[in-house]
Amino acid sequence: MRRTVVITAMVLAGLCAAFSARAVTPHEIFQGSTLNQILQRGTLIVGMEVEYYPFEYADTNGNPVGFDVDLAKLIAQELGVQIEIKDIEWTGLIPALQSGKVDLVISGMTRTLARAKTVSFTEPYFTTGLCVLLSAKKAADIKAVDQLNAPDRVLAVKTGTTGDLVATKKFPKATINRFKDETACVREVVTGRADAFFYDQISIAKHHAQNKDTTRAILKPFTYEPFAMAIRKGDADFLNWLNMFLDTIKGDGRYDELYQKHLGEIIKP
Repeated sequence: MRRTVVITAMVLAGLCAAFSARAVTPHEIFQGSTLNQILQRGTLIVGMEVEYYPFEYADTNGNPVGFDVDLAKLIAQELGVQIEIKDIEWTGLIPALQSGKVDLVISGMTRTLARAKTVSFTEPYFTTGLCVLLSAKKAADIKAVDQLNAPDRVLAVKTGTTGDLVATKKFPKATINRFKDETACVREVVTGRADAFFYDQISIAKHHAQNKDTTRAILKPFTYEPFAMAIRKGDADFLNWLNMFLDTIKGDGRYDELYQKHLGEIIKP
């Protein structure tokens, strides 16, 4: 009898809780979204590492310029708000996003399955691939990327980049040296301390052009690198708006204008 009473009480308690619980409305979800916060604040805060030409870099006055910078300005323009760009070291970008210091990240960031565990990504706004800058002295015999997976090879990578992730996975036999910035990796190859440096196609082409006597380059990408904007997890309203924004500027010609302005002279048809 007592057992029946206890079970009945538990069932009644569950029913009461169910009836007292109120479903969250779509309006309430939007109220808590990043999109609404930006509109209420009147400012879009974007995180990027301002040292990645031609996507984000500083002009002669120290102001951020580049493809991603102009893309961020277009977003702010469409939202009808001001823009604030925070220059953050690469490894600090996702933590800054997660902690709410920035609203989104636009920084030539490749969307990967690993990163998608902690942030949400828009559809890609640019596609490239990893290429290789080789030491003319130390890696004179290298003809294919796979040859770098050997015990006597030294690879330079920028910490936390897809080049770092790919090197760890695909070249386990080689020695991998990690550096905080891109220029340090290039210096390792130029001086012959490293056989190779993995980075995107545009950057590798630029570094080779600047160091023709000391480097070689394999400019055929060996990975797929889709750049996308990153936002905090669970924000469907902001994600939907950003994807619609990308569709809109690709359809009305503004994306092509940005592409020609920043990449037209670098990437030839």
